[in-house]
Amino acid sequence: MTGHARTEDIEIFLTVVDTGSFTGAANLLNQQVAKVSRAVSRLEGTLQCTLLNRTTRRLELTEEGLVFIRYARESLNTLHTGEEAIKLLKQAPSGHLRIDAASPFVLHQLTPLVGEFVQQYPHITLDLTSHDNIIDLLEYKTDLAIRIGDLKDSNLHARMLGRSKLRLVASPEYLYRHNQVTDVADLIHHKLISFNDASKLASWPLTSSVDLSFHMTASSGETLRQLCLAHQGIALLSHFMIGKDIESGRLIEVLPEAVDRPNNRESIQAVYYRNSAVSSRILAFLDFIQPRLTL
Repeated sequence: MTGHARTEDIEIFLTVVDTGSFTGAANLLNQQVAKVSRAVSRLEGTLQCTLLNRTTRRLELTEEGLVFIRYARESLNTLHTGEEAIKLLKQAPSGHLRIDAASPFVLHQLTPLVGEFVQQYPHITLDLTSHDNIIDLLEYKTDLAIRIGDLKDSNLHARMLGRSKLRLVASPEYLYRHNQVTDVADLIHHKLISFNDASKLASWPLTSSVDLSFHMTASSGETLRQLCLAHQGIALLSHFMIGKDIESGRLIEVLPEAVDRPNNRESIQAVYYRNSAVSSRILAFLDFIQPRLTL
């Protein structure tokens, strides 16, 4: 190595990897393609190795690139987190913050906290969007997304907010009108409600293998909750959206020991691009909501 790598060059390199092209990185960073290319070449010169194999169709990380990128992301995230923590001590966070989450999470977890948050941080403008499917943060110009389940995208930095147990629930009226549910096998005799557009959500992680068929399906978890409240059947839902329903008696949990735990649908994570600085408003939002969530 002929010297220390420049932080700016590392950030540009990570952006190239995340966007998949020099042009994509240039557009995201609002820089010329030539400047982006020079930064990557300069980084390779400093490290004395090739990080990217360039072809006319795509870019691929070399073995050295794969090793370097892991440490580069970790070190930059640590540096940015420290910088933003210092900023928080010096000044009040401000600016636009666009947050995306599944509609049930927005309704049952974020909405009740908004009033107190904007009172504490009056200079932050919130923009809440709801997508029940995973979205591309760059495409939707989203600063922060809250995702339910395991994180697959290695380009994203994740902060674990907690775990929310999955529960089999139905209304008292439904259970009164139908056969008792004393065993997992009893589920085949009941009206079951599930998701219709995601196979992993339609697959229930139960302790016993049962061939389930669904009487009714929907694309939104909030719709499933409303169908349960309307006495239409049994659904498998996250505690963060039905906890108050169970507490009030509007919904009743059945077969609490039938759900296999831990499972990959119970983690709640906040995600943002690894190569981006954790802005003071994102850090403020996460630090505010995490202890107040009722997962």
